[in-house]
Amino acid sequence: MTIRTLFASAALGALSLNVGISGSASAEELKFANFMPAGHPYVGSTFQPFADAVAQGTDGAVTVKLYNGGELGAGPVEQYGRVTDGVAELAVSLPGYTASQFPLTLLAELPGVLEEATGTDTLENHLDLFGKEYRRVHLVSLWSSAENLLFTRNKAVHTPADLKGMKIRVPSRNTGVMVEAWGATPVSMPVSEIYNAMQTGVIDGAMIDGTGINAFKLGEVSNYITKGMETTNSPFFIVMNRDAYNDLTDEQKAVLDAAGREAAEHGQASQLAVAKKGLESFAAMDGKEVITLTDDEAKAFDELSAKAVDTIVAGTGGDAQQIVETLKADH
Repeated sequence: MTIRTLFASAALGALSLNVGISGSASAEELKFANFMPAGHPYVGSTFQPFADAVAQGTDGAVTVKLYNGGELGAGPVEQYGRVTDGVAELAVSLPGYTASQFPLTLLAELPGVLEEATGTDTLENHLDLFGKEYRRVHLVSLWSSAENLLFTRNKAVHTPADLKGMKIRVPSRNTGVMVEAWGATPVSMPVSEIYNAMQTGVIDGAMIDGTGINAFKLGEVSNYITKGMETTNSPFFIVMNRDAYNDLTDEQKAVLDAAGREAAEHGQASQLAVAKKGLESFAAMDGKEVITLTDDEAKAFDELSAKAVDTIVAGTGGDAQQIVETLKADH
């Protein structure tokens, strides 16, 4: 069964459930590893509602306990491994942190492939395209972030030439290829390390969406944000230990998958709202500037990005070109 079909079945199954599930197994608590702080917008908008939906839909037979702020181990890069190793039954992370394992999923992050406002709907419509990358886990949710913006510490960027000699943090290998095509040096780094690296000058800028302005206080260490060019997004996922998933009853699986699909929708809605608010707050700070590129300025970036996309797709091989075309066609 494809992931897309499984999600569709889950949604239908959840709708047919009554308030509780009779005959379910004894109560089971699932540990949910979250590297973000407890105050991060995702916790209240997405992760806690997911936990509540699972508990309610199974009449308390299955519960989800959130471990925020890296309580089950520090480091967002290790999240996927925590699930495969059984440290946690569930975890949220970005496939870009373990890019070699998710080359097909990460085609969705490339500039021009997804529309910012509808990216998660597009992914939900085509989850079967990525199914073989999740053989070791169960994919619960997959959603796209707001578009990544170029944050810079002390230099305004209007052209690719302005980036020459600059070190720019990137959230994934694909974004690194794009940034390198623009003329900068990409530096791979998890979001939790950006603030200190920007503050100390280890990096000159960062590619990240607008949620980082307030959630990670990047407005304090950046003076400029450049936007207007086609750029990447950063997909997020919630994955589950496959053995733990298989231990659930069919009814419980249906509830969890339906809750996961709602979490994807909540995740993107939260992303877009928080990113917009963050950008507005940055623009209102003294001494800060949001640079919106003119059409001609954006074109210079986009032409370089298009070449990078061609390189990435060719290097991925297999069904990569078909996947990109399918996702683009669903705009």
